This record gives sequence, structure tokens and C-alpha cells, in this order.
Amino acid sequence: MSSLIDFLKGSYTEFKDKVEWPKWPDLQSSTIVVAISTVILAMFTFGVDTLFSTTIKNFVSSLINIFN
Repeated sequence: MSSLIDFLKGSYTEFKDKVEWPKWPDLQSSTIVVAISTVILAMFTFGVDTLFSTTIKNFVSSLINIFN
């Protein structure tokens, strides 16, 4: 149990004194970059999914028309 307490004390000291936390403007700009990148990636994924879905539907309907 004492090793857990020592670990928690050491972790607190390290977070408080040794970790260099980002400044607020850096944090804001990083958040904006992540948000924009996420939207762009979501739109790309939607586009690829729509393209593949349409292609597969057309392919399957062509096969159905051939064999009917």
C-alpha cells in the first residue's frame, strides 16, 4: 500500500513540477487544426464510402440484369 502512495506522490510532483504544459494559444491553435482535420477526414471517408456503395450497387444490379 505504501508503494501506491509513493507512486501517487511521485506522479503528482512530476505533473506539477516537471511537465511542461502547453500555453493557451498553442492549445487553441492545435484544437482548431484537429477539428478541421477531423471534418476533412470525415468528408473524405463519406465520399469514398458513397463512391464504393454506388459502385457495388451498380455492379450487383448489372449482374442481376445479366442473369434475369
